[in-house]
Amino acid sequence: MGAPARAFDQAALTAFELDFQVDGVRRRLPLGACWDTRFEAAGPVREFSWRKEARGFAGWYYSVTARDHVGYESWLERDRLVLLDRAPEVVAVASQPFWLHWRDGTRRRRHAPDYFVRLADGRGRLVDVRAEDELDEVTCDAFAATEDACRAVGWEFEWAGRPDPVFMANVRWLARFRRARCGRPDWVADRLAEVFRDPKSLWEGAGLVGDRLQVLPVLFHLLWSGVLGTDLVGGLMERTSLVWTEGSEWAG
Repeated sequence: MGAPARAFDQAALTAFELDFQVDGVRRRLPLGACWDTRFEAAGPVREFSWRKEARGFAGWYYSVTARDHVGYESWLERDRLVLLDRAPEVVAVASQPFWLHWRDGTRRRRHAPDYFVRLADGRGRLVDVRAEDELDEVTCDAFAATEDACRAVGWEFEWAGRPDPVFMANVRWLARFRRARCGRPDWVADRLAEVFRDPKSLWEGAGLVGDRLQVLPVLFHLLWSGVLGTDLVGGLMERTSLVWTEGSEWAG
């Protein structure tokens, strides 16, 4: 999981405290005493708002990476969850993993980061989601303090704004086919990888493999998982979208 980063960050290990709940036990400890906790297994430290008049829109997203439902408090947070679920370097994610406590001059402050992400190399990453036009001074200060805490223990910090709308619309569509069952039967997946070694349109390639009603869900799953590639930014996917097998000679 790494280790606290640099000697001059040692003050942060006691200046910040984390209030969290793991395995049903609630604790509040200095950052230096708990930074190696499995926060990907932590429960949310505050309830999501389900009120009709609430500004956000809370819900649960089933993450194939976490193999569990992960909470979100807005569509923007939901979109970030989808992107985290597709990222190959992410192996686990938890929402609202802890309260980060610190003193800002004479004031006591606290902030609950939106997501704790465990990376494949063992490091942690905190993700805060907020549209750029909704940032205010208080929020920016909280994000800066969170980044300081991350730096002290070798975690990454990410502020996530609005994703590109075309890219996000395409990834949302592919997310419908994220579950492993969509990638079966295996012979269809294998045949698709073979057919698209020479790039061709989505519709043409699917037709070469078999009945498109059976083939297309597998094709979309392979696009989600990165076995197949296509341009997700230039426009919405359609029948004529060029698809290729990642790692093939053409894909470089």
